[in-house]
Amino acid sequence: MPRIVTLTMNPAIDRTLMVDRVVPEKKLRTGPPRFEPGGGGINVARAVVRLGGDALAVFPSGGDAGRLLERLLADETVPFKAIRISGLTRENITIEETGTRQDYRFVVPGPEVDAMDVETCFETMLSLIERGAFVVASGSLPAGTDAAFMARVAGAAKQRGARFVLDSTGEPLRRALEAGVYLCKPNLRELCDIAGVELADDLSQEAAVRAIIDRGGAEIVLASLGPGGALLAWKDGLMRLRTPVVPIRSRVGAGDSTVGAMVMRLAEGWALPDAATFGVAAGAAAVMTHGSELCRREDTERLYETMRRGGAAVA
Repeated sequence: MPRIVTLTMNPAIDRTLMVDRVVPEKKLRTGPPRFEPGGGGINVARAVVRLGGDALAVFPSGGDAGRLLERLLADETVPFKAIRISGLTRENITIEETGTRQDYRFVVPGPEVDAMDVETCFETMLSLIERGAFVVASGSLPAGTDAAFMARVAGAAKQRGARFVLDSTGEPLRRALEAGVYLCKPNLRELCDIAGVELADDLSQEAAVRAIIDRGGAEIVLASLGPGGALLAWKDGLMRLRTPVVPIRSRVGAGDSTVGAMVMRLAEGWALPDAATFGVAAGAAAVMTHGSELCRREDTERLYETMRRGGAAVA
């Protein structure tokens, strides 16, 4: 059994179309559509596999879009366990302007799941959680799922001696932090929501991540701060990580790449600061690729070495 199991309760097909420019009231001719697997935990598993690791992606799957999602994951040789549901897997659309390099992302809510589907997903996860494993839950919850669902999975992981990693937002994040997680990765907006105040400077940000650790919400916090890099906190330390400067093509999947790379290295026994640095390198590598392609291994390893040497600029 892989030591990394990811859970995506609201997976998606990511369809990307490219046009020269988006303009109203005009028929726009696009290039061929590009289809890629989507959803937080799925992208975490994809990133792990792209970096040479092993992960199992677990997700509900419904209708033709669900079957396409499974086929796309098989094409990428990402191990998965699909849980059949009656609803239809959602499809998100990204429009990329070739002329401006801007993109427009249309994210749909996904299917409503019933109580039986939710319980089947929970029981499936229980059967896969083993002592010492990393359980990564990432992304939104579909309609019909209680906000405490992530907290339930976190509690089950803790009881089985596994380490629960969460990258979510809103009420599911708050409930899970009340239950206690191993690692969470909020962005700055989410960190402000957790703290209940705006965090406009370094000291307030550091106090916010320290507060999460001190009250037992998480053993480790990696807060992504956009251009401000990342802030890593754990019981015995605090560390700021400067993000390498890279050409930006798409920000889709950067956070998932960060989580996947960091968890993969933690599962391999790397020291926490080194694993977090590798994760930030993977996030930077992801923005260098188009659409939902995620990080490339060679880019990630090169950026990691640059960060280790204290550099930040990449041509």
